[in-house]
Amino acid sequence: MNSLYVRALVVGVLVWPALASALTLDEALRLAQNNAPSLVAESAKLQAATQAAIPAGELPDPKLLVGLQNFPIGGPNRGTLYGDDMTQQMIGLQQQVPSRDKRKARVELADATIERTAAEGRIERLNVRQATAQAWIRAYAVERKEALFKDFYQQNRLLQDSVRAQLAGGRGQASDAVIPKQEAAELAGREDELTQQRAQARAALKRWIGAAANQAPSGQLPNWSIDSHGYSHNLHQHPELQAFVPRTREAQARVQEAKAQKTSDWSWEVDYGHRSREYGDMVTLQLSFDLPIFPGRRQNPGIAAKQAELDQLDAEREAATREHTQMLDDDLAVYQRLDRAVQRSQDSLVPLAEEKVTLSLAGYRAGKGDLLNLVSARRELVEARFKQIDALEQRALIGAQLYFAYG
Repeated sequence: MNSLYVRALVVGVLVWPALASALTLDEALRLAQNNAPSLVAESAKLQAATQAAIPAGELPDPKLLVGLQNFPIGGPNRGTLYGDDMTQQMIGLQQQVPSRDKRKARVELADATIERTAAEGRIERLNVRQATAQAWIRAYAVERKEALFKDFYQQNRLLQDSVRAQLAGGRGQASDAVIPKQEAAELAGREDELTQQRAQARAALKRWIGAAANQAPSGQLPNWSIDSHGYSHNLHQHPELQAFVPRTREAQARVQEAKAQKTSDWSWEVDYGHRSREYGDMVTLQLSFDLPIFPGRRQNPGIAAKQAELDQLDAEREAATREHTQMLDDDLAVYQRLDRAVQRSQDSLVPLAEEKVTLSLAGYRAGKGDLLNLVSARRELVEARFKQIDALEQRALIGAQLYFAYG
């Protein structure tokens, strides 16, 4: 019992570092959701819009007025503060009151701005999740390709042994001994390219999740269920198209704000004037009103400009809808082609390439085949396996694009 426990503990110690350093797709998406700088910026942007909306419908701050009225600068009382009955020291309070329509339009505009900012945050969240998933997929595909080289090198060593056996038996040519070494050098070159691609893939992933991108991708390539009919039905729910709703509301609020410029603002003012004791103090109350009496040259052009911006937004929404419809149809067509390519690779291309290598090797060992034909068959197998992973990667990339945008 103790022996089994010790063995289990040793295995756990050896396996745990590998598990701890593995990075699944779900974990990468979670890290991006919590750590992506662009999402932090969008959150701060939404907070700023929310705070800016608080005073939208409030009155302007009142004004404190302090002054000296009717101070004589000529005549017998010039330069005296209390020599003239009109001279007074004044203190007052003034409050400007924008029209109710203007304040209502400002509140609606502030609320629409919050909604538009939140919609932009949803667009960025979609972009971050999609980009993170695609970066993880590329990193995972590179790891899959690198894992093939262990088998490639083992087969290369078997080839070298076969060549030496052939030469020892008096078959083949002396130059045949060089060919397996050339193949090994070519494999090393391909492996160096993958090392570069792995560094680039992890750098792309690090943009979204930080240092965790140095962990090895773990799990399987995602294979989302693609529903072309459902995606077409959900097209209007794409965040970029949904964002036109608050953008339209914001534009409509700007139109109402421009129309409200035709309504008159007003203000009130109360002043207290202190004079010399023999004349007595005074109180002044006055009201003032704006007179928008030339709307044709002032307010109407502004209204027309905001209405044109609203019409422009409607046209942009229609253009964006058509663009997304085209993109969806294109992506679905590409996905279907890649799905067939994956199946073809799994069902025929790779198995046939493996069979060709087996037959070529058997013929070479029996002295009935040429070494160059065997090497050519082995190269075809390497390319077939690489293309299989490429097809899986490309299908997963397009699948991520479809899933996060329309799924």
